[in-house]
Amino acid sequence: MHTGKGQILELILQDGFRLARISCPQNLIPAPGQYLLASDASDSPLPVPLYYTDSTLEGSAMASWQHFLAAPPIPEAWMPGMDVFLRGPLGRGFVIPGSAKKIALVACDDSPLRLRGLIRQSLKQAAAVVVVSDFAVDTLPDEVEAQPLSALSEIMDWADFAAFDVARTNLFELRERLGGLQQAQSLYEAQVLIRTSVPCGGVAECGVCAVNFKSGWKMACKEGPVFDLREI
Repeated sequence: MHTGKGQILELILQDGFRLARISCPQNLIPAPGQYLLASDASDSPLPVPLYYTDSTLEGSAMASWQHFLAAPPIPEAWMPGMDVFLRGPLGRGFVIPGSAKKIALVACDDSPLRLRGLIRQSLKQAAAVVVVSDFAVDTLPDEVEAQPLSALSEIMDWADFAAFDVARTNLFELRERLGGLQQAQSLYEAQVLIRTSVPCGGVAECGVCAVNFKSGWKMACKEGPVFDLREI
């Protein structure tokens, strides 16, 4: 874990959501699924968790900068040129098996932007990629297919790796949805990013982010926020 100062370079509207491009030391840039805690100079008592996403601007001249694109939600008060104080990267991120060739990125209840950081890696290992979401995904690379959540059963039958993004409050619905899919049990591997409040970033063990798994309670702030799907 590291601490340092970053700066908001620009705000971007992508697929209807507000994203922030943040310059910072390279060692502060989170991997997909990990997060940073960001504080600004306002009176807000709680830091903002920032997750990495990818953008159609990646690979341009901006790639030479030390920066990353942060997924929503982005505070309304944040503006270009503002300094932010960062701590991280924190938690456990996604790990795509090197053998995976058919990859599903499933946004259960929100934008798939927190999963987009996996697309570049997936394509580099010559994998076919499908984004499953009921939210608009107009800026996907041409190689990536988009499907609605209603197609999840077919997608799970096809995929050999799946990455999910779900709010902690909707874990029960995800369990119910996958409970009827035999395909989910036969996947080579599947991981789930559980979105929840992580105010202490693993320092205080405050328990706010605790998630109840088959093996007992775990803290999403440091034992997650990405977990093996079989644990839920």
